[in-house]
Amino acid sequence: MRQLTFIGKHQLEWHEVPDPKIEAATDALVRPIAVATCDLDTLMLSGLAPVAPPFAFGHECVADVVEAGSDVRAFAAGDRVVVPFQLSCGTCEPCVRGHTGNCRSVPAGSSYGLGPLGRNQPGMLSDLLRVPLADHMLVKAPDGVDSATIASASDNIPDGWRTVAPPLAERPGADVLIVGYGAAGIPFYAIDIARALGAGRVDYMDDDRRRLELAAAMGAEVIEGPTPRKHGRYPITVSASADPAGLACALRSTEPDGVCTNIGIFFGDATPVPLLEMYTKGITFKTGRVHARACIPDVLALVADGRIHPERVTGSVAAWHDAAEALAHHTVKTVIVR
Repeated sequence: MRQLTFIGKHQLEWHEVPDPKIEAATDALVRPIAVATCDLDTLMLSGLAPVAPPFAFGHECVADVVEAGSDVRAFAAGDRVVVPFQLSCGTCEPCVRGHTGNCRSVPAGSSYGLGPLGRNQPGMLSDLLRVPLADHMLVKAPDGVDSATIASASDNIPDGWRTVAPPLAERPGADVLIVGYGAAGIPFYAIDIARALGAGRVDYMDDDRRRLELAAAMGAEVIEGPTPRKHGRYPITVSASADPAGLACALRSTEPDGVCTNIGIFFGDATPVPLLEMYTKGITFKTGRVHARACIPDVLALVADGRIHPERVTGSVAAWHDAAEALAHHTVKTVIVR
């Protein structure tokens, strides 16, 4: 089969590799039909993430089940599914608590399409993909929803969901500040979800015209300009810049007893934060990988009900055979479709 392989900065190639096989009775084989880029993919392709090629690429997809192992009960050939980017079992103690990104039954960090960062698992831009523990891992795609619309339900849409949905459940109608300055996907899903879940005001901060226009189209009030030291006081803030200045701004803009969630990845050894101000206000700071599998059903329910519209975040759609060229220098959320 063919597999898209990341071989170097801005370089992707199709390679012939052996077809995956059913290895356990709980496995399924799926055929990816819509694969989306993640915000981390952009960093890796640009050489800004410390991950060494070559490795199989792609970790957000909707797929069709091709074959199911003899112990798979919930899925059969022909079913259309969302495949979470992280591998998990669904039965260990972290999984039962909804912390599927920290499953104890697989090697820590096991994720599709992230090379050494994901324990060198296969990539989703492949003709076939083996999914272990399929009854837990796979999530049925909603009927009547275009696959390209929910291609990022594997990772980025749940990542946006977790920044706003849990704190809005605790503080209904709260105002939200999203500090952008970089990411092309997650902040905009967060805007859409916050508005769908009844946030009071959703403000988006950036200095990039295209991202500001997208945020406004998603329903946010936009704040244009360089990163300020702080901007008001918000019960809920989101740091999406992966820049210390953006992180500090989000933290300083969080009101006393508020919640700040960071989705940016800081690859250095030390990142300064205004810890005294955080301590004085008693804010809650959350960071880390999303527990994607636990969030996917909530995300898909919002899509199926017409309450959020992930397709509005997609900046480019390309054909499967054009994936290498379309992704090598992409700067917007891109979906590859068969």
